[in-house]
Amino acid sequence: MKNRSVKKGLKLPRKSKQQKERAAEILQILYAKYPNPHCELDHRNAFELLMATILSAQCTDVRVNMVTPALFESYPTAELMSQAPLEELEKLVKTTGFYRNKAKSLKEASQRIISNFSGEVPQNMEDLLSLRGAARKTANVVLGNAFNINAGVVVDTHVKRFSYRFGFTREKNNTDKIERDLMALFPQESWTDLSHLMIHHGRGPCKARNSKCSTDDLCKKFCINCKQNKKLKLE
Repeated sequence: MKNRSVKKGLKLPRKSKQQKERAAEILQILYAKYPNPHCELDHRNAFELLMATILSAQCTDVRVNMVTPALFESYPTAELMSQAPLEELEKLVKTTGFYRNKAKSLKEASQRIISNFSGEVPQNMEDLLSLRGAARKTANVVLGNAFNINAGVVVDTHVKRFSYRFGFTREKNNTDKIERDLMALFPQESWTDLSHLMIHHGRGPCKARNSKCSTDDLCKKFCINCKQNKKLKLE
């Protein structure tokens, strides 16, 4: 993965050597458990990944992957998507939820890609954030998985839960602070993989409800959700 310097002004918290060593041990175990971390949104290029990620807000990857084949068959490029009738886009993405707003985001983001970026998805955080429907999470997904640029860590519901349970952060909901805690703990070259690894584990043994932490070696050793670890000190 390519690395770009952290955006100027994004101050990261200080972490101790012990905290970083603990994080490194957990990361090594995660790589062993999930040796092929990857984005689960089906895509063939950066444009498709951007559109799919916009649709993934408040929606599962499985549902998005059911919707995008027909969407991309009809509108495979930013130029074609920018010209698509809103009502047609709404029909195609309706089952992803919030479909009217998402349809507008697909169309307006595509229009800006055409007008401002010569039809190409931009490869930096600032320009990606200028697109409708693209927040920092979306930009991190696209940069990391389409362009191999580790600019940050994707923080979704699984990453938030994992990060708190494993003592990487004291935050439960503030995604910006959680991301900065993770960026401070883990080497930049691992940032894109890190979110995939946490998501895999969060969908597996370390679920929000009915977790199977008690049968998982990683959870038993490090997760504060496990009974034997209730007294583990966070950071």
